[in-house]
Amino acid sequence: MNNIVQVNNMTFEYITEESSVKAIDDLSLNVKEGEFVAIIGHNGSGKSTLSKNLNAILFPTEGNILIDGIDTRMEDRLWDIRQTAGMVFQNPDNQIVATIVEEDVAFGPENLGIQPKEIRARVDKALKDVNMYEFRRRQPHLLSGGQKQRVAIAGIIAMRPKCIIFDEATAMLDPSGRKEVMRTIKELNKQEKITVLHITHYMEEAVEADRVIVMEKGKKIVEGTPREVFSHVRELKEIRLDVPCMTELANLLIDDGVNIPGDILTVDEMVDKIMEFNGDCVVGD
Repeated sequence: MNNIVQVNNMTFEYITEESSVKAIDDLSLNVKEGEFVAIIGHNGSGKSTLSKNLNAILFPTEGNILIDGIDTRMEDRLWDIRQTAGMVFQNPDNQIVATIVEEDVAFGPENLGIQPKEIRARVDKALKDVNMYEFRRRQPHLLSGGQKQRVAIAGIIAMRPKCIIFDEATAMLDPSGRKEVMRTIKELNKQEKITVLHITHYMEEAVEADRVIVMEKGKKIVEGTPREVFSHVRELKEIRLDVPCMTELANLLIDDGVNIPGDILTVDEMVDKIMEFNGDCVVGD
């Protein structure tokens, strides 16, 4: 598989007249076509700065970023970059520009100069992909947070990107809205084969990814499958990151002498492991 995202020895500094702050420090990473990669880290780790560089909103101070082989600093290829790697932001209200849902989804393709008949087909498919077709003639301000975010995602899908970057796109949603959006993200990745970079601070969302990258002080410090990454409980705690609830519970049980794996990620896995005790382990004893 080809790399759709290549970050090569990238450094990014926020520079003012008084000082400079290095938000990304000599970072290199690759994302293959069709992958679902989660990027986690606490506030100030550099993950959102990275997302803005990936979408050519910001540009590396040193090193470079290639999106499907295109250097993000090539100003004449800006639309190609953003059509290839679309961005969904934290607040959907900042991304919705029209007063009717289907008009909002059509906005991107219209700006790409797509023919009206093709735009109609793209809008309908994008709304169906995110299960929002029945709301196509609604006013966005009447929708829930999760529904608005799915409309924002549809607007990106209609531009036919190979990759979508979600910059903490579930952060402002309630649990129900987060589930809606995560279900949409997984379907786009598995069924539509769209590459996903999901920047999040919810560990349960990172568990859904093929690969997890942990950032701290602008550097990549841990990388691997969710099971590999979240087995580093102590290291993650040292940089003030949580682990999935079931991983935390498993490690508490281990501390109490229960013979259980420390890399459990989900409730279903925990139930299966507890059931293996066949009554030898009774909660509350």
